[in-house]
Amino acid sequence: MYSIIDIETTGGSARTEKITEIAIYLHDGNQITGEFVSLVNPERNIPYFITNLTGITNEMVEDAPRFFEIARKIVELTEGTTFVAHNAKFDYSFIRQEFKSLGFNFKRNILDTVSLSRKLFPGHKSYSLGNICKDLRISISGRHRAAGDALATVKLFEMLMKKDMEISGSSTVLLKNTRISKLNPKLDLTKIEQIPEEPGIYYFYNEKGDLIYIGKSRDLKQRISTHLSNNTTSRAMEMRDLIADIDWETTGSELIALLKESSEIKANKPLYNRAQRRTGFQWGIFTFTDQKGYINYRYGQINSDETPVSVFTSKEKTKSKLSSLVEKHGLCQKLSGLYETEGQCFHYQVGICKGACCGKESSEDYNERAARATEEFYFTRRNIFIVDKGRDDTERCAVKIVNGKYAGWGYFNIDDMGFGLSALHECIIQSADNNDIQVILKQYLKSNKVEKILEF
Repeated sequence: MYSIIDIETTGGSARTEKITEIAIYLHDGNQITGEFVSLVNPERNIPYFITNLTGITNEMVEDAPRFFEIARKIVELTEGTTFVAHNAKFDYSFIRQEFKSLGFNFKRNILDTVSLSRKLFPGHKSYSLGNICKDLRISISGRHRAAGDALATVKLFEMLMKKDMEISGSSTVLLKNTRISKLNPKLDLTKIEQIPEEPGIYYFYNEKGDLIYIGKSRDLKQRISTHLSNNTTSRAMEMRDLIADIDWETTGSELIALLKESSEIKANKPLYNRAQRRTGFQWGIFTFTDQKGYINYRYGQINSDETPVSVFTSKEKTKSKLSSLVEKHGLCQKLSGLYETEGQCFHYQVGICKGACCGKESSEDYNERAARATEEFYFTRRNIFIVDKGRDDTERCAVKIVNGKYAGWGYFNIDDMGFGLSALHECIIQSADNNDIQVILKQYLKSNKVEKILEF
């Protein structure tokens, strides 16, 4: 069901102006099934130039219901329907603001007939309601009045649905997902239908062909559709509006998608990934050996000059992890960057620290425990292949780990396994290790099952 709506207002800003008239026509996709038209007392003066445009005067709305008196009716009529309007953002923002002032969160899926017209009826000089209706020979009885403009929008909407059916043979994603009507006009919508429901990595480009975002998903179609219908934040909507082309690559395994996404983002540094990473792993634990030969730790924000042994999303999580290592391995607070002092740490004063901070414990003895703590940050010290699903039934993927360090990934044919591990070694695309990769490997294997792990 659709609710095709038009409003008239006292001005152009939803934050400061009010509604003077509203028209709602319910539509089942074939015909009008109900209607509601009413003037609205805006409880303020209607400017002369607005009256000149709409014909609605202060005298006409004096005895009209105020918005709160028809609010329930609007909610009941539009419940479970898609909100359709010409330049829908304008009408929707005013109605939402009116409800917000009443303490109610009015939320509906939106379909904008301006955006739909640009996609299904390309080439017109103007897509204003008056001009597009004139071009398509849709008569408007009562221009700039809610009922007249809403009925014209009904006729335009019916033509759009008919055109959509002619193109696709059925109702396409364009009308299934109403928020997609806001997409960049240059985005080829037929491409969206081709996106597979498989794990992989995807790329978004703007109108100039610049790569603006790289992502991964275990279901490409679902994730990309979520981006294209995202109204959650201004940044998400900003990126959505810029997407003029989409590309993708299936990976079979979500692990390969994660690894490839990480390396691709580092190599290409797309605009919206850069913005996203500022809110990601920005804190780390660092290690170094001091002049006296003791292994030291410290925690702090990550920069390009030092490589942390582990990364975290917040200062609190970083400090908490370091504190737990100090307690578990009997490390010195001072040498772990948790207690600033020129002399002994607090733990030594109460008999917990063995005195590395003041030379009472040898660096050899202390470093043995510190090294065991460091081991906890490494994924593994073994040489292994992680084997998981490929892109089809005849293929598998392999991730190579050498002495705990990531060495790369690749695909091999399962028939080649009869020749031993040589097929796995030969298929690997060499890749550099980094802390992000270590985190990906540890977290993925902790929460996901892979087909097998082979030691070599």
